[in-house]
Order: sequence, then structure tokens, then C-alpha cells
Amino acid sequence: MQQSPLLSNPDAWPRPGSAERATLGRTHWLEQAARASDAGVKAFARAFAETADGRKVLDAIFGNSPYLGDCLLKEVAFFQALLAEDPKIVAERLLRQLREEASNSRDTNGLKHLLRVAKRRNALLVAFADIAGLWTAEEVMDRLSAFADTALELAVDHLLRGAIEEGQIEGVAPEQPAKRSGFVLLALGKLGAYELNYSSDVDLVVLYDPERLTYRGEQDIQRFFERLTRSLVTLIEERTPDGYVFRTDLRLRPDPGATPIAMSVAAAEAYYESTGQNWERAAFIKARPVAGDLEAGEAFLKHLQPFLWRKFLDFASIQDIHSIKRQIETHRGGHTIGFAGHNVKLGRGGIREIELFTQTQQLIWGGRVPELRVEKTCEALSALAKAGRIATRVATDLIESYRYLRRVEHRLQMIEDKQTHKLPEEPERLVEVAVFLGYANADAFKTELHTHLNRVVRHSSALFQESPALGAEEGKLVFTGGENDPDTVETLEKIGFQDASNVASVVRGWHHGRYRATRAERARQILTELMPALLKALAGTVNPTAAFMKFDEFLSQLPAGVQLFSLFQANPALLDLVAEIMGSAPSLAENLSRHSILLDSVLGADFFAPPLNKKAMAEELRLTLNQARDFQDVLDLSRRWTNDWKFRIGVQVLRNLLPSDKAGGPLSDVAETVVAALFAYVEKDFMARHGHFAGGGMAVIAMGKLGGRELTFQSDLDLVYVYDVPEGTERSDGPRPLSASHYFARLGQALNSALTSMTGEGNLYEVDMRLRPTGNAGPFATSLASYRVYFQGAAWTWEYQALTRARTIAGPTALRKTTENAITEALHRPMEAATLLRDIAEMRIRIATARPGTHFWDIKNRPGGLIDVEFLCQYLVLTHLAKHPEIRDTNTLQSLERLRKAKLVEAEAAETLTAAARFWQRLLGLLRLSFNQAFEEHDMPEGLRHALLRATECKNFAELKTQIETTAENVHRLFTEWVAAPASQLPPKEEKGSTHAT
Repeated sequence: MQQSPLLSNPDAWPRPGSAERATLGRTHWLEQAARASDAGVKAFARAFAETADGRKVLDAIFGNSPYLGDCLLKEVAFFQALLAEDPKIVAERLLRQLREEASNSRDTNGLKHLLRVAKRRNALLVAFADIAGLWTAEEVMDRLSAFADTALELAVDHLLRGAIEEGQIEGVAPEQPAKRSGFVLLALGKLGAYELNYSSDVDLVVLYDPERLTYRGEQDIQRFFERLTRSLVTLIEERTPDGYVFRTDLRLRPDPGATPIAMSVAAAEAYYESTGQNWERAAFIKARPVAGDLEAGEAFLKHLQPFLWRKFLDFASIQDIHSIKRQIETHRGGHTIGFAGHNVKLGRGGIREIELFTQTQQLIWGGRVPELRVEKTCEALSALAKAGRIATRVATDLIESYRYLRRVEHRLQMIEDKQTHKLPEEPERLVEVAVFLGYANADAFKTELHTHLNRVVRHSSALFQESPALGAEEGKLVFTGGENDPDTVETLEKIGFQDASNVASVVRGWHHGRYRATRAERARQILTELMPALLKALAGTVNPTAAFMKFDEFLSQLPAGVQLFSLFQANPALLDLVAEIMGSAPSLAENLSRHSILLDSVLGADFFAPPLNKKAMAEELRLTLNQARDFQDVLDLSRRWTNDWKFRIGVQVLRNLLPSDKAGGPLSDVAETVVAALFAYVEKDFMARHGHFAGGGMAVIAMGKLGGRELTFQSDLDLVYVYDVPEGTERSDGPRPLSASHYFARLGQALNSALTSMTGEGNLYEVDMRLRPTGNAGPFATSLASYRVYFQGAAWTWEYQALTRARTIAGPTALRKTTENAITEALHRPMEAATLLRDIAEMRIRIATARPGTHFWDIKNRPGGLIDVEFLCQYLVLTHLAKHPEIRDTNTLQSLERLRKAKLVEAEAAETLTAAARFWQRLLGLLRLSFNQAFEEHDMPEGLRHALLRATECKNFAELKTQIETTAENVHRLFTEWVAAPASQLPPKEEKGSTHAT
């Protein structure tokens, strides 16, 4: 036994880390020997335990590694054979026998047993050869990788052979089932580079080429290969009484969150050619086919060469490759070198840092130097030194440190067969690890470990010294790979994201190019650099998670990303603004999603200055439309100009630079300006075809919110078209003349089309024509004479209410003046008090029936809400206007002020209504900025809640809701006292007919 290679250097075997476990292990060894059925094995086991070298080996195993001790007790006979020969010979024989036995097995359970027993034996022989100092780190990794290759090959062959026997696939020989099967297992990571660690999982990408076989199964071929892959995973990693073979990891495939576990070769090629990332290029340096159709696998990797090895890299690509290293630098171990709890793989100065050092240099130079295209880390470092890309001393140091750290990693994993890379936190366990590695104590281990870690950091830092750090001040932000990094999730939670795991997954989806905006490589490069600032900005909102999800929605709708990401990169303040919009104003965010060009306007020096007056707006729009080449340009440019202004006003309201109750004026100015400008273009175009009426024309009357200069961000435009032509003029004077009624009806329709049609820049406004005389039943444009006659007696009371807000906004000056006079005449017409009272009360009931306003946040329709304020104001105006013409103003607040000055309303009641109107308009302005439809309170973003509190000067949300209820009660009390109650005492009025609008 002394002649055994494993015992040639007894001093290599470490002392037991736990004397108690060692003693107990030797007891179990002797008990196992007593139970052995083979007399030779029984004698060997007893004799081995009695020798000094034997006791040393048993103590080293049982006292340091529960896992190896358990394997040894199950494999006494195998251990006896292992001692008799060179471990390399035993290893080759183990694989050879495994192949022979597996080829004769048609039973899946039988194959599972064979593979797991062989895995246990391979683990024993590799560990013993490693601990005894017989094998280098490379030999240990190579032997572990060779077994994995064999196990995967046998498993794939077995499954394919079963598919052949079931008649699912044809054109494949049962004796060589993998050949031309089209089923490919690519190994990446450690296995791909023949660098498997002791308890590693195996990183696989599973592909299939449907052109290389004939499929006869009932399912489609995609599902067949997915099922085959699942069967493979079960066969390899399922735990049975014999243990498991390997844990498998399929997450390095293209965009694993969105793709099947087995992909067609064509789909994979399309992905890497269009959206493959630099970290995936780094991963594919170590890719190789290990099982299945090796020829198809080689062909795929050959096709991928242009993606992987680029002869020329621009600066941005090099920076992105460097960012891989910077992301790993912030990964898990962070920027510090520790001892207790330090991660020898992912921590500072660890194995991954050496690998990334190597791979980044391979990616940068490998396109021009083919000799650098090697899988193994140490060979790649030597090749880099030989090619003059790194100093020889750097290569030597890193190779030495790599081997040392891999040895430490293997010892950590041998203890309990766990895929761990972290040193223990507990001092007593640190001592045990140190002893297992052959050190006298933990301090000696720490000294040598730190020598290597610091050396790696020194060389790595020198290479990347000009690369800026990539991470958050609060922790690590890493979004490479196919799974969430736990420390990144922790960082996201720390800075305020509630659903941090989902946030991390979504960001990884961005990097996988799932959105059009992130499919370009350059877009992803900029996004990588932008990520810490972006997440910090979103985390600064009141509800970071909601703001993030809105930003994700915004990103999903962008047609491209490079320009916008570059804009963010050059103007960091934009990120804060976008984050605020995403967290506070969903409707504004949606508009921004459709028109990201709106952000360009933020860069203007006057973006946050007060809005221009109407005259200045008109001049600005005129200069803008002068750039138009045709009418389509006019439509697009007018929309862009309008959207810019609505966005600008919205942002100012959101930031409380412009009170939301005062935003109606500028918003109305924008609408009025664009209506007037488009009307001029439409009329000019119309006249070219149909001529005009000398001395005639059409005026545009604004009603409703636009007429009252109270427009909100979601308001329609209530418009009425009135025309007039000289008496006796029957037709227009153009090439295709029209009668006046047809001419102006079609002119009005053309204007409506210009305002409402959808172009590439979106639409402008929805137009509501129901306030024209006789509503939808009436002509599209009304003659001035008919308009006058209608309001001399045919109009309904509610139409006079609407008329209190009417004003002309476009058309010939003389006609506008005449039309204004007609409106004034109609409003000054005395109205019977009882009729006015009864009709207004009945109309309020009709509206309440259609829109009861029972929702708390229905500020407009709820009892005592904005409609009640407006109805009261209109009631008072119509009651007193005939005798007090000075009270007329289309704006509700201005009308109330004039009524107060005329002493037609008591000061206290006027103050109640004025305060209510301002309060409701302020709330409605912000709510319309955020929502374009009904919503529930729980849908209200925290940012909007805070904006509402700022706008109303309430201390908290409870106080705001109390003020809403109090205001509504006060208004409702006045409406009941002045209108509802008196009207209820009147006799019912004889019906005139159905109304044509509400």
C-alpha cells in the first residue's frame, strides 16, 4: 500500500479539522468493513485503518469532509482499486466502463443509477488525487469536465435512441443516435472551458436544427425538443438514493426569460446577430459542443464567429466590454477584500476578476489575433502575453493566483458538495478550512490568500484604471447574465424599490433587447452606463416601483433608444424630470411615451418660464408653420407645436410652478392659436378649389371650457361655426362653386378634420359640435341670420347657459364682431324667472341621472361639484344680465367676481362659490393631467397625491378629503337653497319636446 501513488507523500494529507468527526468516521469505516461481503475488501479495510498512513488518510477525509467521508464508506472496494493504480488510469477505466454499461442499458432508471455511481466514484478519485498533490488545478478541472462530457453524451444518446425506437425521428442511426440528430448541447462557462469546479453546475445552451433529421411525432418539432431537454435535465439532476449527476443551468441561452429551453439554430443565430450583448460574447469564448450533434454545434459556433470576434471595435464597444468588468467589480464581494465570508469567485480579487480580465482582452484583440481565441483561462493569459497584449509577469502572476484560488474553491466545495465560493463567517469553521488546505492556522491561510487577491486587484485595476465605476453609491447594480443578482436585488430594495426582484428582471429584459429601443447595440451600451443614474432618479420619486413600471411602459413604446439615451446621458437633469412625470402623472407619461421628442423642448432656456401670451404664441406658431412644405407638414408641425406647449404647461403644473387652476388660460390660448392658424390654412386650400364669397365668411365660436378659458389637459373643443354672406349671393366664385350652406358646412368639416385627424405626430383635439343650434340634428355650419332667430325664442334654457361661455376665436374681424353682438343680444333677452329656475333645476337632474357623480373623486359631477358651481354662476348671470350687462364674462371665476362687485350676490356666498370654483379647478387640472378616464383612489400615484397636497396646501391626504367633502357640502347647500328648493315649489312646466344635448 505504501507504493500507491496516493500515499507517496503522506505529508500532503492534512490533519483533521475536527478530531471528533475523524474518530467517528474511522469507527464507521471499521463497521462498514465488518459488514463487507467480500473477504478481500473486508481484510483491506481493517488493515488500512491500522497503518499510520491509512489512519492519516481516513482522518483527513472524515475529519474535513462529510461529503467525501460518506462517498468513501459507500465505495470501499473502489477505493481499494484506486490505491492500487495511478488515478489517471483509474479515471480512464471509469469512463470506459461507464460507456460500455450505458450502451447496454435501455432502462432510464438503470442509466440514472450508473451515472450517479460513476459520479460518486469520480468525485472520490479527483478529490484524492487533488488532496494528495498528484494533480495540478488544470488536471483536476480537466478530469471533472471529462466526466461531465461523458455523462451528458450518454444521457443524450439514451434519449435520442428512445425517440428512434418510438418512431418519432427518422434518418438517425440507433448505434450513433446523436449524429445528424440536429440536437445540440453547447457547454458554456466552466464546462465549456474544461474548467469545471468540484461541485459546479453545468451551463448549457440547447439548440436544434430541424433540417438535419425527419420528425414524425404528433407534436410540433419545437415541443419535441423542449420535452427532450426536460427529460435530459431530469435524468442528470434529479436526486435519487444514489445522489445526482450535475445541476444544470439553461439560463445562458438567449433572453432566457422569454425564450424556450430549446431553441432552433435559426432563432439563436438571429438573436446573436441582432441583439447579442457583449457579456454574451464573453460567455461564448468558452462555448463548445459537448453532446448531441457535434457537427451541427460546430457549424453554429462557426456561424457565430463574426458576432464573437470583431476585427475592429469602436470606442463605445470597448467601453461596453470594460463595463462588464465594472459590473462584476460591484458584484457580491464589492470593492473590498475580506477574509471571513469573502467570495473567492465573485469577490474582489477573485476568480471572476481574473476571468473578466482575460475575456475582455480576448474580445478586444481576438478579432485580429486568432491565437487568442482559446477557451481555458490560463492558456488565454499565456497567449495574451505571447502576443504582447499583457506583460509576461502579469500573465504569470494571474495564472498562479488563478490556480491557487481554484484550489481553495475546490476545498470549500469538497466539504459538503455545495456549490459555494464563500469562506465561512465563523472563526472555528475558517480554521477548519485552513487546516483542510494544509495550513497550520487561519492566519497563515489569510496571509497567502490576501497575497493573491491583492495581486489580482493590482493587475486588474491597472488594466481598467480609466474606466469609471458602474454602480450605485448604496451598493451593487449588475444586470448581466440570465438571472437576478441577489446583491443587486438587495441594493434596489435599499434605495426604495418594493418589488426589487421584478425590477431587476425587467432591466435585464431591456438589456436582452426585448424592446425596439434597446435592440441596437449602441443603445444598450449607453443604457448600461446610464443605469445607476436612471435608477437613482426613479428611486427619488415618492413611489419608485410605480415610477419604474411607468418608465418601462414608456420605454416599450419608443421606436428607438440611442438618441434619447444620449440625451439623458448629456443632460442628467432630464432623468429627474422624466422620473417625476412617471411617478406622478400617468397621462402625461403616456403622452411622453408617444412623443419622446417632447423632451427636446425641456432643454430650452425658457422651458420653465411663464407661458407666452396669445399674441406671442400666434407669432411662434406662424414661424413654425412657415417651414411646412405642404399641408401634411402643416398638420404635423401644428401637432408638434401644440404637444410641446401642452407638455410644457403640464410639467409646470406638476412642479407647481403654474397653479393648476390657472393653467386653463394658457391651455386655452394654445388651442385657440392652433384653431385659428389651421382655419387660415384650411380656408386658403378650400378657396383654391371652391372660391369664396366676397364680403362673407365663417366665424368659429368657442363654447364650454375653451370659451371660458378653462381648458384642462383632457378637454374636447366645443365649437360652433357661424357664417354670413351678402344678401343675394347664391354661390361661391371658384372653379367648383358651392351654395353658401354647402360651402361653409364643408369648410367646417375640413377644419374639424384638420383638428382631429391622426398623423404621425398624433392628433390635436377631439371636437364636439353638439352645442350648435338644434345640436347634431342641425346643419354643420349655421347662418348668422338663423343663429339670431334661433336664440330669439327657439333655444332651450340650457343653450342659453352654454351661451354664457361663448366667444369667437377665428374668422373675419367684422363677422366675429357681428357674431359677438348676436351672442350678447341673445343673452340680454329677458328670461322669465320661473322658467329659468325650473329649467336649470331640471337640467341638473338630467345630468345627475346620466352621470350621478357618486365616485368620491368625480370632482365635476358629484353633488356640490364643479357643475353645481357653474350652474349657479350661469343662473345668476342669466337672471341679472339684462339689467347688469357689466357682469358678463365667459370665465366662471371672473363672472363670480363681477357678480360680487355688482352686489348681486352676498359677499360670503360669493366667496364660497369663488373658493369652490378655484379649488375644484385646481383639483380637476391635476387629475386631468394624470388620468384620462375614471380611476380608483388606489390607482393614484404617490407623486400625484403629493402634488395635490402642494396645490391645495393641505397637510395630509385625510385633510384634503375632508376639504373636498366640506366644499361640496357648502356648494350643494347653496344650489339647494337658490335653485333646487325654489324650483320644487313651482308647478310643472308643459314639455316642449326632447332636448338634443345634455
